[in-house]
Amino acid sequence: MTGTAPDEPGRDAATRDSLAAARLWAATHMPYLASALFACPLRLRPGTGTVSVSRRWEVHADPQVVATLATDQLGRLLIHLTAHLVREHADRADRAGVAEGDRAKRWNRCCDAEINDDLGADGCVPDVAPDLPGDLGCDPGRLAEAYLSDADEGSRRWDCGSGADGRPRDWEGASGSARDGLSRGDAELLRLGIAAEIHRLGREPGSVPGGWQRWAESVLPTRVDWRRLLAAEIRRGVAVVAGSVDYSYRRPSRRDGVAGDVVLPTMVRPVPEVVVVCDTSGSMHERLLARALAEVQGLLTRAGLRELRVLAVDTDVHAARRATRIEQVRLAGGGGTDMGAGIVAASRLHPRPSVIVVLTDGYTPWPERPPSGIRVVVGLLAEGGPTWWPPPWARTVVIDDAGGR
Repeated sequence: MTGTAPDEPGRDAATRDSLAAARLWAATHMPYLASALFACPLRLRPGTGTVSVSRRWEVHADPQVVATLATDQLGRLLIHLTAHLVREHADRADRAGVAEGDRAKRWNRCCDAEINDDLGADGCVPDVAPDLPGDLGCDPGRLAEAYLSDADEGSRRWDCGSGADGRPRDWEGASGSARDGLSRGDAELLRLGIAAEIHRLGREPGSVPGGWQRWAESVLPTRVDWRRLLAAEIRRGVAVVAGSVDYSYRRPSRRDGVAGDVVLPTMVRPVPEVVVVCDTSGSMHERLLARALAEVQGLLTRAGLRELRVLAVDTDVHAARRATRIEQVRLAGGGGTDMGAGIVAASRLHPRPSVIVVLTDGYTPWPERPPSGIRVVVGLLAEGGPTWWPPPWARTVVIDDAGGR
């Protein structure tokens, strides 16, 4: 099978040095992509005739191809390949139904044009994969899906790998184990971090191409009045439970008098449960946390709840108690951060919550999937702008006093 020779320590040191130098060149020229560039493991794959990326975020490089590229050209190619991963071209290929044959190659060209349209502003279009929208007979500033419909016929210039079109290559292997590349959860967190960095740098005009800024805006949560949004999210989750009714024999029915010896149940309305998971790790500012807790308490009161349960969590749950006012909350912890542990602990409480509110600065791993049947709302605490983002299955609300919110 082509190009599946295993990596060995010290093997082809010159190739690895070239890739390391190119990666440094790329990170210097596009710093907002640096975290993605350095997150991709390097795999040497002789005989493949390309340098490509897998959808697991691995860079597969043929040493003979690497030897033909100068450091700047190899750096441009690594930026180009990383952009395929950051913009989720493999997943978008699945949705577009382009996983086989010539259609996959056409998709690769269209994705190249989408990427290079933005890289051209910084002079970072690679010579080996130079397709621009004009080369496809299309207008600039569009997405690959639009180019797929309108592009002229033509041959693919470069095989960018399954990270571009979702179609597995022989040299990528089929194990897909946890140690190969990045998990979906890690990749999503990385994308969100990159989007946040682009958002931060984009405040200075001309520092980030417009296409990358539009991508970041599509990924990041919308900045709105967080108090109103959080209240709405809690009410929505509470309404699902509050609108439910059930039968109970704990209290006699008012119709017992007409039923003789038959014991009739009464109708009951379950009390909705809201749990607040407070990040108490070392990176949290207690002032922000206390203010956010006070706001959430007010929102819950307006939602008709007299008390809520609060978990203080860093990597473990240090305190769990019911509270009717902020003074009753005990914030313990101060170690590392894992809000996933808090979400799991909250979901196992009895009675089971209908809404989990997580208050965190975002520097935490997250579960790959949400707890079944529970709405998760993340209050992302920030000063001067958040820098990391929760997974897409959680409703994220930015809590940022710097912007007057």
